[in-house]
Amino acid sequence: MCKKKYRMLFSPNRRPKPGPKGPSAELIHAVVEMKQRNHRWGCPRIAEQIALAFNLPIDKDVVRRILAHHYWPGRDAAGPSWLTFLGHMKDSLWSMDLFRCESATLRTHWVLVVIDQYTRRIIGFGIQAGAVDGVALCRMFNRAIRGQGCMPNYLSSDHDPLYKFHQWQANLRILEVTEIKTVPYVPLSHPFVERLIGTIRREYLDHTLFWTSADLENKLLDFKTYYNHHRTHHAREGRTPDTPASHTVANLRSFRWQPHCRALYQTPVAA
Repeated sequence: MCKKKYRMLFSPNRRPKPGPKGPSAELIHAVVEMKQRNHRWGCPRIAEQIALAFNLPIDKDVVRRILAHHYWPGRDAAGPSWLTFLGHMKDSLWSMDLFRCESATLRTHWVLVVIDQYTRRIIGFGIQAGAVDGVALCRMFNRAIRGQGCMPNYLSSDHDPLYKFHQWQANLRILEVTEIKTVPYVPLSHPFVERLIGTIRREYLDHTLFWTSADLENKLLDFKTYYNHHRTHHAREGRTPDTPASHTVANLRSFRWQPHCRALYQTPVAA
C-alpha cells in the first residue's frame, strides 16, 4: 500500500484530475490567429466573430485568458435620446451625415454616409471632391441610395446649413421622405451615424490611402460589404447587419481566412 501511495503521488504518468479542461487547442489557435491578423480587435469583438463563424458561444473573459497566456504582441501592435427611441420603434428611419477626408495629394473630399438606424446597415456613400452645394448634395444622396428597393418614411439629419438648400428640400419632397432634425449641439441625439463615421476613420481611412474620388468610392464600397456582412455588432448581440438566412458554420479543424478591405481585416469562414 505504501508503494502504491508514493507511486500515485510521484509517478510522471498520473491520472488527470476531473473537471473542465478549458478551451481546445483548435479554439486557442483560432483566437490567437484572429488577434494576430486583426491587431486592433478587442476581446468582445473576437468572441463575437468566433461565435458567428463557428457557432461556438465563447465569453470575452475566456478570450482574454487565452490571449494572456498564448498571445505576445509585436513591437508595432498597436439613457437613450428621443431619436434613439424612435429608431428602435420604427423600422423605417435612415440617418445621414457628412464628413471630410483628404486624399494622398491632400485634396479635400466630402463623404455623405447613409445608415439604417434600426439594423445599423450602411445604405451607401456619396463622394464629392471640393465644395458641396445644393445640387452636389442631391447628387451625393441619390448616389448613396442607388439600388435600394424602397425608401424610408423618415430621414434624420443635423442642422448643417447645406440641408437648407431648396434643391435638397425639393429632392426630399419628390422621394416622399420626411426629414427629422436632431437636437442642436447635442451629438448624442444623432448617435449611430456619428459613431459609424468614427469607425470608418479609426478602422479604415486612417490605415489606407486614396488618390481620386473613384478610388475613394471603391474602397468605401469594400468597407460597406465588410461592415454589413462580416463585422459583428455588440448592439445586435454579435450579429451582422445583413446576416444571411443560410449561414455556413465553420469547423475549428477545417476553416480558412477570408480577407476584407484589401486584407486589412481577416475573418474565419468555412473551408
